[in-house]
Parts: sequence; C-alpha cells; structure tokens
Amino acid sequence: MDVQDGEIPGSHPVSGASRSATRPTAKVAVVGAGSVGATLAYAVLMRGSAREVVLYDVDGAKVRAQGLDLAHGIQFMPMAHVVGSDDIAACAGADVVVVTAGAKQKPGETRIDLASRTVGLTRTLMPQLVEVAPDAIYLMVTNPVDVVTYAALRVSGLPRSRVFGSGAVLDSSRFRYLISQHLGVAVQNVHAYIAGEHGDTAVPLWTAATIGGVPLLDLGPLDDRIPTAQLTPQVRDEIAHDVVHSAYDIIAGKGATYYAIALAASRVVEAVVNDEFRVMPISSLVDDYRGISDVCLSVPTMVSHAGAGRLLPTPMSDGELAALRHSADTLRAAVRQLGL
Repeated sequence: MDVQDGEIPGSHPVSGASRSATRPTAKVAVVGAGSVGATLAYAVLMRGSAREVVLYDVDGAKVRAQGLDLAHGIQFMPMAHVVGSDDIAACAGADVVVVTAGAKQKPGETRIDLASRTVGLTRTLMPQLVEVAPDAIYLMVTNPVDVVTYAALRVSGLPRSRVFGSGAVLDSSRFRYLISQHLGVAVQNVHAYIAGEHGDTAVPLWTAATIGGVPLLDLGPLDDRIPTAQLTPQVRDEIAHDVVHSAYDIIAGKGATYYAIALAASRVVEAVVNDEFRVMPISSLVDDYRGISDVCLSVPTMVSHAGAGRLLPTPMSDGELAALRHSADTLRAAVRQLGL
C-alpha cells in the first residue's frame, strides 16, 4: 500500500490542511512514542526538518494520541503532515528512520541485562524496518547507543554510512555549554567535542577545542568581570565529570532526559535531510581510526544525505588517544558480552 495516497490501517493521519498530491520533500519516521520519541518528533516539526513525520509504536492508543496532539499545533510551525501509527508499514518510504524504542529497566536489573534485552528488541525490529524502508538512513538513539548501533548495523546488513547513532552529539553540546558558562562566552562560539562512548568512558577532546579559532587551552580570562575563569586541570576534570553525570542528575530529578537529546537528534536528521556535510560526533563503525577497529563509537564525522561519512583526524594528546582506546575496549567488551 502506498502510504502517500491513503490511510494505513491502525494509523491516524492528521495535518493542518488537506494532503497535497506532491510527495513531501522529506519523510522522517520516529520509532517509539515515549518521551524521547514524541519530543524528537516535535523538534523535527518545529525546526521544519521534514514535510512528513511518522511516529510509530506498538502501543496504538498512545501513538495515535501523540500524533493527534502534535498535529493540533501544525498551525504554529512549518507546514507538515503527521501520522501516529501502530503499523510499521507507515514507515515505508522514509528518508530517515530514528529509533528511540528500547527495553525499560526493571527493578534490580543490571545495565548489561538491560542492554541484552534492548539488543534483543533491535534484532527483531531492524529487519522489519529495513523491509519497509530499505533506502532510509537509520539513526539510533536508544541507549546504550554505541552497543545498539553496532547491533543494528550487524543485524540490518546495511553499510556503515546508513546506520549510525546519536553518540556524543548531546555530550558535546553539554561540553560546550559548560565551557561557555565557565568562561562567559556564547556557546555558539565554543567548538569542542566529546569522543568515544556515550557513557562513563566518554573522552573530552581538550586539545582540539577552540573559541573563535583560538585553542582553548591557550586562552586566559575572556572577560575582566570573570577574572578566575581559567581552565585549570581541576576545572577541566570537573567539567568532564559533569558532562557524563549531568544525565544522572536530570534522571534523578525528573525521571528521564528528553529535551536535549531530542534537539540533538533532530539536528542530525536535519544534517542528513539537507545534505549539509556537517561535522558531528556521531557514533559509527570505525575501521583503523588511530588503531581502533570493529567498534561503534563517536569521533567528529561528516554527516550528509549519504549518512555517516569521513572521520576527521581530530588532534588528540597522547592521554586523550589512550582514553579513546580504553573507551573502545570497554565498548568492544560489552558487545562481545552480548554475543554480537
């Protein structure tokens, strides 16, 4: 059935106006109608990143309600068509498929047990998605995202460029924010990346960080009103700690993180849809990157309509490179433990 021409059984297509006979310029399917998935769909719509957004979930009542709630705001955002469906066929023809669905942690369950169930879900879900959307770019957001991305890549049989994870895009945003707050400079002028795992072994790349093209570690105070704002080793350690642990604080306070990751993932979607060749620290399969192979982790990468492209040879200190290799070893061990 052509999803452009009619209603998918079990779906609730809604929009701010009648459907146009012209195919939308981009179709984005979001898998999972929970807090992250619904907020991501909202962010994609608000940014005008797609003309058609499909929200897919096995919970029919919830996903149709999410779709309807989003559609009621179409008047106040760039024109788009919204579908909430419990039929995976609604994802057919998608240019980008973003996977946010995952297993929910049970009381007393270990992190590796949760990862095992999430990988099991990925094994089931990916072949079904590839069957209905064989030409899509797949963006994995579900945690542990590096492990899930590796599993999705192996299960799908798709090339590296077409299956990658949100990785350290959010971590890098947190990193830039914390640096900007400490130094008193606009976050948009901070260029800095987190590499490696989206998790406890994340690696801040201080060596390559700049403000206005000036190496960050060469800068003194930028403002006389903030005379103590220097990035001492202690301050750098505190910032790196906060990058990794701020998510735990947010989860403790409100149960989940979803605004920032939704914005981060929507920006990745936009880079793909608009063929931007934007440098982003996504998680993708690396092959002999500084001696690291056969693992999905984050390094600055060109992102375009073709998906994950060239990995940049970002400058690193010996310590940063050692930390990146440790992060790779940690992820590789997790993947092996899950039988991938």
